[in-house]
Amino acid sequence: MSATNAPENEQSKMWNGTSGNAWVDLREVLDGMFQPFEDLLVAAVSPDSGGRVLDIGCGTGATTLAVARKLGAKGRCVGIDISEPMLAVARARAEQDGTPARFVHGDPQSHGLEPASFDVLISRFGVMFFDDPVRAFTNLRGAVREGGEVRFIAWRSGSENPFMTTAERAAAPLLPELPVRKSDGPGQFAFADPSRVQALLEQSGWADVELRPIDVNCAFPEKELVRYLSRLGPVGSFLQGADEQTRTRVLGAVRAAFETFVQGEEVRFTAACWWISARAPATSVG
Repeated sequence: MSATNAPENEQSKMWNGTSGNAWVDLREVLDGMFQPFEDLLVAAVSPDSGGRVLDIGCGTGATTLAVARKLGAKGRCVGIDISEPMLAVARARAEQDGTPARFVHGDPQSHGLEPASFDVLISRFGVMFFDDPVRAFTNLRGAVREGGEVRFIAWRSGSENPFMTTAERAAAPLLPELPVRKSDGPGQFAFADPSRVQALLEQSGWADVELRPIDVNCAFPEKELVRYLSRLGPVGSFLQGADEQTRTRVLGAVRAAFETFVQGEEVRFTAACWWISARAPATSVG
């Protein structure tokens, strides 16, 4: 697998800029918050099914490194992402821990992946941002051996995830120019419609597609809530370019709206997601 740079597009600009830097700065908060999903993906990987694993949209590397630690010398774990700032952190973590994982800067939609070089593809919220999902999953299918699998976690709808949409609802009266999320992606809720997800995976050549709803309890320290709200999501991104008066007014309104999620010293919420799996079928002959 070559380590060529990802082509420049809107997603690349975002994840190599404001959004990517925000995830780097909040890495420990986000890793803790999403630990339950990491645990699910690690548990689903076994040396018995092959130890060659590709983590799609690996970000700062938490899941890639966890899988690499589980598989040890029997495994080969690679993370791919379009965000160089996030990958720089992932590489530093691997070097510091002595974990045998490799990280590649590339766009999974078009990156030159060696054919049949992986047994399992995984992703923790890393596949909803493709401009062309069919192209992406077709390219990824080619990188998996016959009978290999993809297993990933994606968000269900925004209406089922009030924690993820409360900020923009609370800020809307103060920020009428705030961009409205697109329901059909690319974006956080691009895979909300299960029939659409099944169709795009089947169009990409995957078989035995299965979507299972999961509701996962997540938490992070309350002391990090304002920092989280000021950096992440549509409101956080907008506030990066706002004046101090606007930031103060908006954050005050948004923080008050999140009081229902605060329990003592923690912020707690339920994440409504899909656990999605599919298999790369054998290539037909003749």
